[in-house]
Amino acid sequence: MALYDYYCEANDRTVEVRHGMSESVKTWGELCEMAGIDAGDTPADAPLRKLMGAPVPMTGSSSGSDPAPACGTGGCCPYN
Repeated sequence: MALYDYYCEANDRTVEVRHGMSESVKTWGELCEMAGIDAGDTPADAPLRKLMGAPVPMTGSSSGSDPAPACGTGGCCPYN
């Protein structure tokens, strides 16, 4: 399971939910049900836009030292 952010233009809200990579969330109603929030006055069929999120660096080390970030020396890495 991964965290995903979805934006609804109809109400200018961004909501974060956790779901599997194979799942898709297309409407405000689906998102509200998945997130356990009230849909409010926004139509349940209002479309969503999936936002790109920042990945969380993961390492295989549990030594307590400052391990190299998971992105290594890639051009997008802030640790370069």
